[in-house]
Amino acid sequence: MIEELFRIGPIAISPFGAMLVLALMGGYWLLARQMIRRGIGDQDDASAIVFACGFAGILGGKIYYAILVGDWYTLIDRAGIVWYGSLIAGVAAFFWALRQRRLPAGPTLDAAAPALAFGYGVGRIGCFLVGDDYGIPTDLPWGVAFKVGLPPSTAANLRYQFGVEVDPQIADATMLAVHPTQLYTTFASFGICIFALWLAGSRKLRPGALFLIVMALMSVERFLVEILRAKDDRFFGVFTVAQLISVVILVIVAILWRRLRQGAEGDA
Repeated sequence: MIEELFRIGPIAISPFGAMLVLALMGGYWLLARQMIRRGIGDQDDASAIVFACGFAGILGGKIYYAILVGDWYTLIDRAGIVWYGSLIAGVAAFFWALRQRRLPAGPTLDAAAPALAFGYGVGRIGCFLVGDDYGIPTDLPWGVAFKVGLPPSTAANLRYQFGVEVDPQIADATMLAVHPTQLYTTFASFGICIFALWLAGSRKLRPGALFLIVMALMSVERFLVEILRAKDDRFFGVFTVAQLISVVILVIVAILWRRLRQGAEGDA
């Protein structure tokens, strides 16, 4: 994998950093188009939202990671941005930006839904390029051996750092091919983005409904991909913290969806 793309003086530009910028730029473009199409805002509104959510998302993801590993030094380290930490902080910043710009919550959430899925998918390409967040060993033809990874996908790292069951006859130094779970998420996220754009253009949904659909699909995707992830945070039996959060989000989405349906029936 790729440790860095290039340097600007002492500053190293990593593939993950480049993909993060691309995710924010692509998210801004999608959000601006959706806001203008819906008649709820303009490019300035979109840029304000993306800036607030991007800053808060990076900070939230770093704080979540620092809490997870119990090391606050990671706040100033290049590695370690956790999706759900970014999502929680990003949503809080989103509503702050809405209030500052006086934008309607439901329609703006719907406008942001495709951009959210797109940005997440692009971000996972960055994870793949730096060899982070990969899966358990696999014999499938598309398995990838991360020789330069965070950490490299050796039998030793999989055994002792992630607690993965590896054939005891395999030497610790052996490089193993693993599931490229980052790309699984990328393909799924792009599919969710396309589906969200189709729903936005072809269906009449109540404000906020599209956002709930996207959140539900992304939560299901995260729950499923965690089954194949090499993780060391399976504190709930075989389930990871991310899977628990996914279930909580699905429950919240179900409650809010029911309220939307009840509101629609009341208006009928």
